[in-house]
Amino acid sequence: MNKDNVIKTTFPVLEMTCAACAVSVESMLKAVDGVYNASVNFANQDALVEYDATKVTPDTLRKTVQSIGYDLIIETDNQEDLKNEAQKKQYYKLKQRTIWASILSLPIVIIGMFFMDIPYANWIMMVLATPVVFYFGRSFFANAIKQARNKKANMDTLVALSTGIAYLFSLFNTLFPDFWHRRGLHAHVYFEAAAVVIAFISLGKLLEEKAKSNTSSAIKKLIGLQPKTVRVIVNNTEVEKTISEVLVGDIVQVRPGEKIAVDGKVTEGYSYVDESMISGESIPVEKKKNDKVFTGTINQKGSFRFVAEKIGSDTLLSQIIKMVQEAQGSKAPVQKIVDKIAGIFVPIVIGISVLTFIAWMLLGGDAAFTHALLTSVTVLVIACPCALGLATPTAIMVGIGKGAEMGILIKDAESLETGHKVNAVVLDKTGTITEGHPDVTNIIWKENVEKDSLSQILYTMEASSEHPLAEALVRYFQQHNVVKAEINSFESITGMGVSAISKGKKYYAGSSKMIAQNAVNIDSNLQKHAANWQEEAKTVIWFWDEVSALAVVAIADTVKKSSAIAIERLHNLGIEVYMLTGDNKQTAKAIAEQVGILHYNAETLPSDKAAFVKALQAQGKIVAMVGDGINDSHALAQADMSIAMGKGSDIAIDVAKMTLIQSDLNAIPTALNLSRKTVNTIKQNLFWAFIYNLIGVPIAAGLLYPINGFLLDPMIAGGAMALSSVSVVSNSLRLKLAKL
Repeated sequence: MNKDNVIKTTFPVLEMTCAACAVSVESMLKAVDGVYNASVNFANQDALVEYDATKVTPDTLRKTVQSIGYDLIIETDNQEDLKNEAQKKQYYKLKQRTIWASILSLPIVIIGMFFMDIPYANWIMMVLATPVVFYFGRSFFANAIKQARNKKANMDTLVALSTGIAYLFSLFNTLFPDFWHRRGLHAHVYFEAAAVVIAFISLGKLLEEKAKSNTSSAIKKLIGLQPKTVRVIVNNTEVEKTISEVLVGDIVQVRPGEKIAVDGKVTEGYSYVDESMISGESIPVEKKKNDKVFTGTINQKGSFRFVAEKIGSDTLLSQIIKMVQEAQGSKAPVQKIVDKIAGIFVPIVIGISVLTFIAWMLLGGDAAFTHALLTSVTVLVIACPCALGLATPTAIMVGIGKGAEMGILIKDAESLETGHKVNAVVLDKTGTITEGHPDVTNIIWKENVEKDSLSQILYTMEASSEHPLAEALVRYFQQHNVVKAEINSFESITGMGVSAISKGKKYYAGSSKMIAQNAVNIDSNLQKHAANWQEEAKTVIWFWDEVSALAVVAIADTVKKSSAIAIERLHNLGIEVYMLTGDNKQTAKAIAEQVGILHYNAETLPSDKAAFVKALQAQGKIVAMVGDGINDSHALAQADMSIAMGKGSDIAIDVAKMTLIQSDLNAIPTALNLSRKTVNTIKQNLFWAFIYNLIGVPIAAGLLYPINGFLLDPMIAGGAMALSSVSVVSNSLRLKLAKL
């Protein structure tokens, strides 16, 4: 394998309706000569394909997938838009089919149950059932044929067989009722069973498709972080170019408030840049000559020029995009419980139906054919997986609703299926454990000074400062209703602090380094507090005049009140808790000790976080990742269960499968408990659906006939099937009353 020719690309897949479809597409792609690996993710509707570009083209892959009834989007431009548009169309069509199938099924049920004796009842039901089965339910037959071509069977196979046979049997009885009358039997019809099955199963498919239509637009939003145009310096003149025209070595001008277009190194100027999308840290980073800058980060109030070093797919943002795509696409295809069971259940039911027909033909005596046909059809009708089809979506729907009531937004069923198995939780620090922005935590004044007037001066100075930490002081004074003072001769001292004159007296505010250079008197009490705060990893700001220090301020990203309690709850559940942060080791240690976390890593990059999650998974752990920033998106995509804070970035929320609206960590143990109860409900639903079949199918096959001459009427079988669906829905609704 020549690595230079190997391409690893994600292609959106269209027309997949179940996990078995994903398996079929994956196996076909892997069979193509030149494809080294393929992984199809049913949840994301994506295929991650690794192939030799000298042997295979995207068009070849597309034709291969089209040959089994699916499609690939191979266009590189607007790929996400094309995928979203296709999903919206598919959802709209399914919604229309479900609505019309339900509307037409209702009168069929009413006639079949209560008004069988009205004139032309069978003909009316036949007219109404025909479009339901063969038009609005045509996808079940089409999918069953696709599965048969690949020598497979799923729930669609059983739906198609049972509804098709029930309809054809009813059609025969409507057209030729005398066939049964001559044999002393009533010509029953089962149009309502066929129509209701189509309507019910379509509803389950609609619920599933709705979840898929809201799939992550994270990649699209990440791409949107990069500006479309950039100002390049050519012969000392600013020239506007598109991103694609920028070359390595170009000098780029960045103005206040602008996004940085490519990766590079500062050549002149000075500013602070918000790099929270990369590091996760809320405090903007100082940028001066020779410092590196990254695509998508946001410049603050200063301006500077930098030389472009990495462009296009080489930029850090592009690497994050690629990592997120691969992490999402490389997961094993989601095998829904129902499809797994149906793969075994369907052939067994078909086999029982065929054996029932043969047994009656051999042992049935004079009425052999009549009994053989009735019992084999009854087996298919009573075994129709309506309850099986509703077992998962109804429990998931109630579980998702319960979560929403408690401030937990759940994106898909996979999260609820995975959550109860989680035994390791990885927490981002900034915005997850902490509030996510710097605040004034303490302020100590020198004894016997005029706090009110000095507060006004300090407030006014900080309001004029460009330093990011100044905003914390401004917020503090605004919350305490401090008014501004008159100052003049304001000066910003780059990287150090500010100074100003008020009423003829000069004042300073800045770092410990700056006050040390000024050699003023510092009260021992102030010095003591400053030393303690620095040990707690807080940032210290001094305020002084030309003679002595007047006040010392501590600024930090404060820990949320609920964090320590939530982490204790997770520990009590036997779950290991880890903290990852891009911040320094001293700050990481201080926060970890404050909330009771034993395991933590500092100074981590986005790729480091994902690698850490992967390492835990390699140890056999089921990992939940909790974060709020773009820098967490790769790790969120890698984790078995991903949780975003509601106040976090759109990217984190899109990648994550769960979002905590209140950004309260206490919701995590609650969400894991909800997962456990939902999965238990699904298992109960499946248990009852199968117990019903284990009892019903043998009776439908005629097991009791030799004992007491009892044969189950297909009409009663249809009613029993409906009752099983009601029991499944009722059991799911019990989730609403569950205590979490």
